[in-house]
Amino acid sequence: MFDGAVNEEISMDDAENRVKTGIPGFDELCGGGFIRDRTYLISGTSGSGKTNFSIQYVYNGITKYGENGIIVATEERPDQIRENVLKFGWDLEALEEEGKLAIIDACSTKIGIPSQEKYVDVRPFDMRSMMDQIIAVQEELDAKRALIDSTTSIGFYLQDPAKIRVELLKLSTTLEVLGLTSVMTCEILDDSTPSRFGVENFVTEGTVVLYYKRHENVRMRSMEIYKMRGSDHSKKIHPYDITPTGFVIHPHEEVYSTF
Repeated sequence: MFDGAVNEEISMDDAENRVKTGIPGFDELCGGGFIRDRTYLISGTSGSGKTNFSIQYVYNGITKYGENGIIVATEERPDQIRENVLKFGWDLEALEEEGKLAIIDACSTKIGIPSQEKYVDVRPFDMRSMMDQIIAVQEELDAKRALIDSTTSIGFYLQDPAKIRVELLKLSTTLEVLGLTSVMTCEILDDSTPSRFGVENFVTEGTVVLYYKRHENVRMRSMEIYKMRGSDHSKKIHPYDITPTGFVIHPHEEVYSTF
C-alpha cells in the first residue's frame, strides 16, 4: 500500500507516460506526474491558489519541458491573469509572443465588453465554439498542455447537473483526443465535496483538492490527491506554501488535524 511519497523505482515505460508538473514536491506524490493525455480537476476554496497551481503547471511545461500550452480563461480577463502571475516571475506575454502559449479570452464576451485578445471565444459559454477554438489553437501551437479556468463558470451557465456532466465530459474527451494533458479548476465552498456541482470529478481522471483552512488566528494551506485513476498516489494530506516563485508542496510532511 502507498505510504508517503511514491517509490522512486518507476519503470521506463511508466516514466515516459508521465507528464511532470514541475511543481516542487507534487510529482513525488503521484508516481512522477500526471498520466499523459488525461484531464485532471484542481478543486479548492477561495484563496487556496487553484489558478496559480494550474498556471504553474502550464508555465513549467513550456519553460522546463518544451511543451506548449493553452489557457482558457472564463472568469478573468487575460490581462488580469498576466498581471497576477508576474509576482512569481512568470512572463506569460513573452511566451505568447514566442508562439509557445495561447490564452483564449472566454470572459470578456460573457460580461459584455470588447476584447483586444488574439484568441477570443465570441459566444458566451457556447461549448462547441470553445472546443473549436481549442482545436484550432492546439493545431497552431502543437500544444501539449491546457488549462480550463474554470468549470465553475461553465456550471453556473448550464445550471442542470446532467447537462454540466455531459458538456464537461465532451470537453475533457476532446482535450484528451487532441493529445492535451489538461487541468480544469473548480471552486468549492467547503471541503465536504471535491466539486461544486457534484459531477466535475466524475468526468476527469483525477482530482487534486487544495485546502485553505483557518486554525485559531491563522489560515493554513494543505492539499490531497483525492483520486488519480491508473496511478498510485499519496492518500495523505500534505502542507504546501505559495512562495515568491510559486507553489511548493511538502511531500514528507503531513497535516494530522482537520482543524
